[in-house]
Amino acid sequence: MRNSLLRAIPIALAATILAATARGQATAPPTREPSRNPLTGDAEAIRQGSILFRQDCVFCHGAGGRGGARGPDLTTGAWAHGGSDAELARTITNGVPGTQMPANELTENETWQIVAYLRTRQQAPAAQTGDPRRGEILFFGSARCSTCHMVNGRGGRLGPELSFAGSSRPRAYLIESIREPNRALTENLSFGDAIQFWDTVTAVTRDGATLVGVPMNEDTFTVQIMDSRERIHSLDKKSLKSLRHEKRSLMPGYGADILGESDLQDVVAYLSSLHAPTPVDKGESHANQ
Repeated sequence: MRNSLLRAIPIALAATILAATARGQATAPPTREPSRNPLTGDAEAIRQGSILFRQDCVFCHGAGGRGGARGPDLTTGAWAHGGSDAELARTITNGVPGTQMPANELTENETWQIVAYLRTRQQAPAAQTGDPRRGEILFFGSARCSTCHMVNGRGGRLGPELSFAGSSRPRAYLIESIREPNRALTENLSFGDAIQFWDTVTAVTRDGATLVGVPMNEDTFTVQIMDSRERIHSLDKKSLKSLRHEKRSLMPGYGADILGESDLQDVVAYLSSLHAPTPVDKGESHANQ
């Protein structure tokens, strides 16, 4: 009997400890990241954020966050992956899987400094004009934009995909890209990209055949080129007579004689309406269930 009681004491004690632990876990408040930037408006934090941005972000997102060949414009306020302070910090820290946005090893304070800086770059939304519904008809119809550009799985691949154009580029940039497609391309080259996306490349083979298209990938020994019919050619550089990159786009400039001002405003209104879906905060969604 005494031995049975002695054996029961450790079992009862363990059960008591487990129950207490479970109660503590049930009542302990969840750890939540700050919902707002604690450094908002801090002049020194903004200055440090601008330095960090120039060091780590400018090569993809362009000077002042106005957009580059690899990354979207960060001044529009139309954030593709959430625009709250916490969402911006999370995107900077974790990156965006499936894109060229990598995770970072910045400290929490450095991340908040960059967010504080980005807030100073944010521009007021431009006044919208034009009819987006008519712009969509023009985009896939007589303006022939979809010949090279894809929106939500529909269209060509020779030019950049525009499914989230409204989240990544401001209205002024879209207008400029339609009227003067070479201008931003030339500016982006100043950041020294090893591969300049969407420029024009001309390859001449040993037998004299000329191939013109856009570079898809390139390294020291090979280059992959998509031609105007969307055929991809993988070429060994040793087999080429010449390979030339040009600071121009295959896209022609759409002057007023080709695309009138009213039509231009409609197409831009359509592109500006294309936004990335609003991300769902999984923590909040569970809390609301």
